[in-house]
Amino acid sequence: MTSRIIGRRAAVTSAVAALATLGLAACSGGGTATPTVAASAPPTVTGTVHFWHFFTDREAAVIQGVVDDFQAANPGVKVEVESGQDDEKMRQAISAGQPVDVGLSYSTDQVGPLCSSGDFIDLAPYIQRDGVDLNQIPDAVRGYTEYDGKRCTMPALADVYGLYYNKTLLSAAGYSEPPKTLDELADMAVKLTTFNKDGSIKTLGFMPLLGYYENSEAHWAPATGAKWLNDDGTSAVSSSPGWAEFFTWQKSVIDRLGGFKKLSDFQAALGQEFSAQNDFQTGRVAMNVDGEYRTAFIADQAPDLDYGTAPLPVGADHTDLYGGGYVTGNIIGIGKGSKNPEAAWALIKYLTTDTGAQVKLTNGLKNVPTWSPALESADLKLPDQFKTFIDVFHDKNLVTTPPAKIGAEYQNILGTHSQDWQSGKVTDLDAMLKKVDDEINAATQLAG
Repeated sequence: MTSRIIGRRAAVTSAVAALATLGLAACSGGGTATPTVAASAPPTVTGTVHFWHFFTDREAAVIQGVVDDFQAANPGVKVEVESGQDDEKMRQAISAGQPVDVGLSYSTDQVGPLCSSGDFIDLAPYIQRDGVDLNQIPDAVRGYTEYDGKRCTMPALADVYGLYYNKTLLSAAGYSEPPKTLDELADMAVKLTTFNKDGSIKTLGFMPLLGYYENSEAHWAPATGAKWLNDDGTSAVSSSPGWAEFFTWQKSVIDRLGGFKKLSDFQAALGQEFSAQNDFQTGRVAMNVDGEYRTAFIADQAPDLDYGTAPLPVGADHTDLYGGGYVTGNIIGIGKGSKNPEAAWALIKYLTTDTGAQVKLTNGLKNVPTWSPALESADLKLPDQFKTFIDVFHDKNLVTTPPAKIGAEYQNILGTHSQDWQSGKVTDLDAMLKKVDDEINAATQLAG
């Protein structure tokens, strides 16, 4: 099993983890430190670098291969790798003074807490000194790797989300193309759904329940132009029409497919997300939201699956947004208190701006490279279905969740209420969205 399950793919993490992150941010204090660096980069770097990351198993081996390349190019450096370390463990280690020279986080939602707490130092002096061309990184990615004017992280590959569809199942139902609008997705979901004799769902056209694999509020927000935060950091959820549009559509699909209980019963028997029993890979669902990395799992676990990929459908009044979508990704930085910041920066620069390293990571992990020369490299070895995610990555409508001092807590708050909405416990959508605003604003104010 891969460590992606620990939350890297979930835009809505657990409330407990989010509160723990807030607590760490509060006790760390001080803001992002701006280091004093030498006027020029040293001709060689030496010493030990302690590198923490969250990957395990096959993916950890890919990371290790690129680290080995770095060590071969810098024989005076020894990189000690701690794999399988989630963000909470990493931040606890930094706060406790443990040596975390380089930390790789699985979530852009951590940028705000990492920068505002000072757990990651400001990388701007190194970037400016070494003349790193940040224009080689797309705008949306540059945006999610800094917070409040501080660049405490660099991007290390991206995750882009789209629609996976089973060509065999769609063809059997008379479809030759995937849906482009939410209304088309709803109609196709109904037609593609089959039932057992007892009325339970046998195969599902599309699962509308949020919390099912990668079916999250953040991944769907671009489909209706839904906005999370205002420029001043306050919640925009109730004032952004896209949220009411999305939730109204979502609830209608739930009702058309037999209701919340029937869908919940189906979900209760889902296969583990990153195993060969993933519902899309077994044909249990015909269409599903997922990231580009799914292509690697299908190649490994379901090589005979005939499938296609497409941008996520958009609202009927937002056809101009089609082709774009949601992006997030890994972020990497130098832990405060690093005993070897120059060697740590050298490793970060290698992982994030060396074209060969980015290509090797991309080919191994099947993530989207964040360094433009790597995106254009002839050495990329990717399946045809991967092209969708590169196209979305280049699209002008590519968006991400905004960095905030409270991390992903604003998403957690909406996620808690959306569970009540889809189950039918809440029926007044406007009141719910206004309550979400109040809770997000209160959490933001509490964080200071």
